[in-house]
Amino acid sequence: QVQLVESGGGLVQPGGSLRLSCVASGGAFSFKYMGWYRQAPGKQRELVGIITSGGSTNYADSLKGRFTISRDNAKNTQYLQMNSLKPEDTAVYYCNARRVYSDYSGMEHEIDYWGQGTQVTVSS
Repeated sequence: QVQLVESGGGLVQPGGSLRLSCVASGGAFSFKYMGWYRQAPGKQRELVGIITSGGSTNYADSLKGRFTISRDNAKNTQYLQMNSLKPEDTAVYYCNARRVYSDYSGMEHEIDYWGQGTQVTVSS
């Protein structure tokens, strides 16, 4: 059974930095995509960014330049480096991993796995 475990959340002052980690375990396969989402109180979950197994990244427009995603495929781990944090970045951050595979007929399937979330609070 696949498990994603996030770590690194906490309280940080505006302008500060945090680095989140997410370790995936329990699967005998690789993840084509890994990514981060966040959900602020009273708001819908939104995409932070994704990274492919090849290292290509894509971010929410509002976060480009401040957030960076990286991954270590050998360790099935991804990271989210967050800089110049703002109070509006306060949210629960969720790790996501997507397995993509083809069945016997060649049809492609996707399975999403989620971590339990880690709280990030930006406040003075």
